Amino acid sequence: MRRPPRARFLALMVFTAASAVAVAACGGGATGTSAGSPVTVGISVPLTGQFSTDGLACEKGAELWASDVNAAGGLLGHPVQLKFLNDNSDPNRAAKDYAQLIGTDHVNFVLGPFSSLLTTASGPVVARYGYAFVEGSGGGLSVFALKEHNLFGVTTPVVNQMVPFADWVKSLPFSQRPKTAAYPMVDDPFADPPVKTAQAILEGAGIKTVYQHAPINPATNLTPFANQVAQSQAQIVVLGSVDVPTVLAFVRAFEAAHYTPKMFLAASGPDQGLAFTNVVGPGNANGMMVPNGWSGGFANAESHQMVQNYIAKYGGTASQVNTDTAETYSAGQVLADAINATSSLDQAKIIAYLHSGVTVQSVQGPAKFDDVGHNLAAQAFIYQWQNSRFVQVLPSNVPGSSQILATKTPWLTG
Repeated sequence: MRRPPRARFLALMVFTAASAVAVAACGGGATGTSAGSPVTVGISVPLTGQFSTDGLACEKGAELWASDVNAAGGLLGHPVQLKFLNDNSDPNRAAKDYAQLIGTDHVNFVLGPFSSLLTTASGPVVARYGYAFVEGSGGGLSVFALKEHNLFGVTTPVVNQMVPFADWVKSLPFSQRPKTAAYPMVDDPFADPPVKTAQAILEGAGIKTVYQHAPINPATNLTPFANQVAQSQAQIVVLGSVDVPTVLAFVRAFEAAHYTPKMFLAASGPDQGLAFTNVVGPGNANGMMVPNGWSGGFANAESHQMVQNYIAKYGGTASQVNTDTAETYSAGQVLADAINATSSLDQAKIIAYLHSGVTVQSVQGPAKFDDVGHNLAAQAFIYQWQNSRFVQVLPSNVPGSSQILATKTPWLTG
C-alpha cells in the first residue's frame, strides 16, 4: 500500500541532473552520486544478542523512514537505499561496522546504532571519516563526553529523563509522599545517570534510600539483587535497566516475594511495547512507568502519521509501537531536513547546518543542537502502562498527558 506523501518531504522531489551534488567527507570514503542513482544510508543494528529486540525495532524505524522519503521523491531526487550490518549487540563490532560502511562500502550517509553503549564505541570512527552522525538512541553521558562536532543526539539526554517523575513525587503532599526508595542499577551508560539524578532529587525531598548497590553487571543473575530490594520493602523502586529481561528479572522476584512497590519506574524495558507486555503480562505492566521522549499516542501530527504508516505496514496498535522505531525514524528525519535545507549531500554543509542554531522537527518533537550534540529542545516525559495502554502522564501540565496512576497495582501471578 503506497503511503500518502508527507508535506515535509515535498521539497525533496526529483531534481534535474545538473542539481545532483557529489558527496564530500573529510578523510574520504564517500562516493559521488549521479542523477537518479540511490543515496545509500548505512546503519549498524543489533539484530542478535542482548539488544536484538531493540535492533529489530530500529530496523523497522529506518525502513519506514526510507519508505516515506522515497514515496515523496527521495533525497534531492535520489531514492534512499538502506544498508544494515548486524553488530550482535557488541560495541567493538559496532565500531568495525561503521568503519566498513564508510571506508569499504562507501555509503553516502550513516545513522547511529542503538544504545549509548554502541554509539559511544562508534562515534570516534564516524568522526574520523567526517560523516554527520545523527543518532536516535544514544543519549548517555558517555556519548556527549566524546565531544564530537559531527554527532547529533535527537532524543532527550538521559541524565534528565527521570526528572519529571522525581519532581512530581517531590510535589506530593507530605502525607501522600512515599518515605523510602530503592535504586538498583545495572552497569550501563544509559541506565545509570537518570537513576542517580532522580535519587539526588528524592533524597533532597527527604525520601530515605533503603537500598543501593554498585552498578551490577547485566550479565549476572539479577534475582539475588531483586530479592534484596524486596526485603527492603521500599515504597519506590527506580530501576536502572537496559532491556526487557532486566525488568522481567525484578518483576519475577518481586512476585515471588509478594512485594509490590507503590511506584515502579524503570529506565528501559516498559517502553518496548508488545515485547514488554507479552513477557511481563498486561496486568503486571499496569502502573509501571518509564522515561521517554515519545509514545504511539504522542501529541504530534507527524508522529500520528508515522504510527498510521507503521500499523498499515506491520500491524498492531499505537501503544504497541516500540519507541526505538520512532527514535531511528527521527534520526532519519533530521538528516533529511539538513539535506533538504542545504540542497546538498555534502557532509560538512550538513554538519554546519545542524550546528547553526536551527530548530528542526521530527516525530519526537523539536530538535536544536549544542556543540556536542545535545538536543536542547527535547522534552522529558514519563509514560505509564494503564489497562494495556501506554500513556504519557508527566509532566502533568503538558499536552497529551493523562491522569497518573499513583499506586502500582498488585502483581497478577495467576
